[in-house]
Amino acid sequence: MSNGDLNWIANYIWGIADDVLRDLYVRGKYRDVILPMTVLRRLDAVLEDGKQAVLDMKTALDSSGVVEQDAALRQAAGQAFYNASQFALRDLRARASRQRLEADFRDWLDGFSPNVQDILDSFEFRNQIPRLSRADALGTLIEKLTSPDINLSPEPVLNADGGKRLPGLDNHGMGTIFEELVRRFNEENNEEAGEHWTPRDAVRLMAKLVFLPVADEIESGTYLLYDGACGTGGMLTVAEETLQEIADERGKQVSTHLYGQEINAETYAICKADLLLKGEGEAADNIVGGPEHSTLANDAFPSREFDFMLSNPPYGKSWKTDLERMGGKKDMRDPRFVIEHGDDPEYSLVTRSSDGQMLFLANKLSKMKQRTPLGSRIAEVHNGSSLFTGDAGQGESNIRRWIIENDWLEAIVALPLNMFYNTGIATYIWVLTNRKLAHRRGKVQLVDATSWHRPLRKNLGKKNCELGEADIARICETFLAFEENEHSRIFDNAAFGYWKVTVERPLRIEEADPNRAYKAAEIKELREHGTRGEDAPPVIRKIHGRGTGTDPLRGLFETTIGGSPAVVEYEPDTELRDTEQIPLQEEGGIEAFLRREVRPYAGDAWYRPDSVKIGYEISFNRYFYKPQPMRTLEEIRADILALERETEGLLGDILGTADA
Repeated sequence: MSNGDLNWIANYIWGIADDVLRDLYVRGKYRDVILPMTVLRRLDAVLEDGKQAVLDMKTALDSSGVVEQDAALRQAAGQAFYNASQFALRDLRARASRQRLEADFRDWLDGFSPNVQDILDSFEFRNQIPRLSRADALGTLIEKLTSPDINLSPEPVLNADGGKRLPGLDNHGMGTIFEELVRRFNEENNEEAGEHWTPRDAVRLMAKLVFLPVADEIESGTYLLYDGACGTGGMLTVAEETLQEIADERGKQVSTHLYGQEINAETYAICKADLLLKGEGEAADNIVGGPEHSTLANDAFPSREFDFMLSNPPYGKSWKTDLERMGGKKDMRDPRFVIEHGDDPEYSLVTRSSDGQMLFLANKLSKMKQRTPLGSRIAEVHNGSSLFTGDAGQGESNIRRWIIENDWLEAIVALPLNMFYNTGIATYIWVLTNRKLAHRRGKVQLVDATSWHRPLRKNLGKKNCELGEADIARICETFLAFEENEHSRIFDNAAFGYWKVTVERPLRIEEADPNRAYKAAEIKELREHGTRGEDAPPVIRKIHGRGTGTDPLRGLFETTIGGSPAVVEYEPDTELRDTEQIPLQEEGGIEAFLRREVRPYAGDAWYRPDSVKIGYEISFNRYFYKPQPMRTLEEIRADILALERETEGLLGDILGTADA
């Protein structure tokens, strides 16, 4: 079937909404009826030829008292779904009353297999039936969808003489039509759509970033693809198509299994329905969703590992409810988010409850394949906060540290602004793998693609530009070349790390005795009632015994007590406490930095080694910022003179003295 035919069918179904639902629903709610009815009509049409076989099998199973009938009825239908009702949708067109039609329609719905029931429940389609029936719109919908003018069956419609009147609609064509309807409804309501719908140009780029580096290493076999925030399933299907194209070009035979999880019920229903319509029944069974199936709190695939993973997780969205279900930060025991790293057996990846986007990435990293030549490859979209939010030791920084110190981060690509439907903020694609190519090991590539795009003729929500094929090709070429230029920078892993160091100064109180150590209660009294002064004696909290060496940078100071030399520790002044971020690549390390940058200005400062934390952050602005050249004095002078000429006499006009 040609693209023109597919577009005609999409327009026909789109027109049904305006013809039948205009006075019943606001435009934003048309989808609640049209999407499930389109799914149902297609499934019904696919099942028409095997209808009697299903009914016969149902009778035989009931007679034998078989309870688990699903597998046998699927086999009888020859599909991944079936309908065991006595009716087909065409049979319902001739009902004499609304009541009879509604009853038989419900019976027909109840006859569908459990996977279709799951879709209907997620659409909450049965809630629409009373309204449609009362308005006498249900019969009209059925008539239009079963009209001889449109064919949603895989079999062609023939004329009386046996000639083909309407071509059959294959699974790919039906999936294309359904995606087009979803896209149009999303455009009708862009703010909502952006939460669940990633633009196809961004998805195509992500798929290429995942597959192209290993295109020549893909062998014939089976590959598992996963999206932990799968929305309407676009990333999975585009990734599947991309992998299939790459394999075909290289003469390889690959099969794919799609897995996804989605918390939004309607979006989950669209995803699962789309896969059924495309003939991917097994994949549809591997999509899990609904409000009770949060990826963070209720992982649907805890023991699975996947070859390729792509996602656009929600950003800036609270996951507080999930956190509470998982025991809170203190009692979190999920092995995806509390791991062993370095010397810490309980290294926490738990982020702020106000934004859980990076936990979706941690979830994927827990599902990487460890024993295959290709390992796993991941592409995930994030906003800018994932690059730098979180102090050293906090969840976001810990995730970045865990990723980079394991050498999993391959590249980050900065996308153009206004790429997505519901946000104009900066977005980035993170590309990760646990099988880096040799020349990439120990390195991270940053690609600035913010200027590579083309404008849309009409804005879609906040999306005003897109990545053309040339833009996608340019980004991929830059990524694969792995060379430094204006748009590509390459860094050692350690370049993004830093030590967070707490710098202390002694508490100086004029009433303090410099020849004795003070107890905690006495120090508290001095803090509350003593007089601070820069030249006051420092308060001693501990005097060390003989043999202790001095180490002023670590807080062990040499002094004289009672005329004898001693090594002491001073009580720190919390009001003077400061922190320094020292790059991991600092020559000479922490102490060299403190000697150069701190001690010349605060000779009594020291740091506490036990308080040092390691953090990681990535600043695109720092690496790609291009300062505007300052204007010359001649240019400034010319502007001033021009302004003087333009405003000459203006003051007189205002004061009314121009003619005086």
